[in-house]
Amino acid sequence: MNNRCILITGATGAIGGALARAYAHGHAGRDTRLLLQGRNQQKLEQIRLECTRAGAEVKVFAFDLRDRASLAEWLMAIARIETIDVAIVNAGVNTHVQADGASENWAEVESLIEINVRAAFAIVNAILPAMRQRRSGQIALISSLAAYHGLPMTPSYCASKAALKAYGEGLRSLLAAEGVMVNVVMPGYVSSPMCDDMPGPKPFLLAPEKAAQIIKRGLEKNCARISFPFPLNAGTWFLAVLPAAISQRLVRLFGYGL
Repeated sequence: MNNRCILITGATGAIGGALARAYAHGHAGRDTRLLLQGRNQQKLEQIRLECTRAGAEVKVFAFDLRDRASLAEWLMAIARIETIDVAIVNAGVNTHVQADGASENWAEVESLIEINVRAAFAIVNAILPAMRQRRSGQIALISSLAAYHGLPMTPSYCASKAALKAYGEGLRSLLAAEGVMVNVVMPGYVSSPMCDDMPGPKPFLLAPEKAAQIIKRGLEKNCARISFPFPLNAGTWFLAVLPAAISQRLVRLFGYGL
């Protein structure tokens, strides 16, 4: 039997690494082929060793998704060589306003858009034709509960995650009749250096391993939207449907204002 091929971008991040380990240690770990992308070569190698010891076949690709030439070359290679069954588009960065309320650094905003949005769209665009042709495959876009309502401290991050949410929802409807599954994953706060760097409260903080198990189960069930944890997902959803003036007051009341 051919190994199931799973692509994970941002595999050196907290969620990406936990997902790689979850798939490697799962009941089908020995029938799993992992393609792991990340920026940190040392961390990638460590994850590769852990997943290999668990029985998975692993290939790693260390490069920065902001490097458009490297990204294009890599995408052409995997589209030509690999048959990807599951693609988890996970790589992401964050930026935030300054403590005195000054705007986000523009260079950081450009970098965020390049990774969170442009690279994510490019990856989907490259792997989708083969999935459509064989009428099978699954794409998971790692968005965030921050996609429901823009937070004043992290407006660019929220906007990038809202873009992924809308993109994934549109693709799911487009591709449903073709046998290609698309899922939008919307985690809340997951313990990581990036999360630690984000300003504001972090209620219902989850360990990466817990988040990975929730995501993995949701993908196995082909849930359209995998949002967690409750009740934070319910609360952020309400922010999106309440009148804007009320939502903005609540955001400040809960400690996300300046």
